[in-house]
Amino acid sequence: MKIEILGTGCPKCRKLTENVEAALEESGVQAEIIKITKIEDILNYGVMVTPALVIDGDIKSVGKLLSKGEIAKLF
Repeated sequence: MKIEILGTGCPKCRKLTENVEAALEESGVQAEIIKITKIEDILNYGVMVTPALVIDGDIKSVGKLLSKGEIAKLF
């Protein structure tokens, strides 16, 4: 599984990364986490508000800080 976190490094973006890592650890799911921080790259996804969560190429969340539980349901 490939998980991309789109965000420029704001506190919500960093917290989303922490929550993704915790959800993966708790669920035992293996995934590659990639942080997309360049505005141009984020815009290529069509995302205008961060943080955003992309799993295997599908945008799952935009502009919302998901909890560990919400993230685990997306796996």
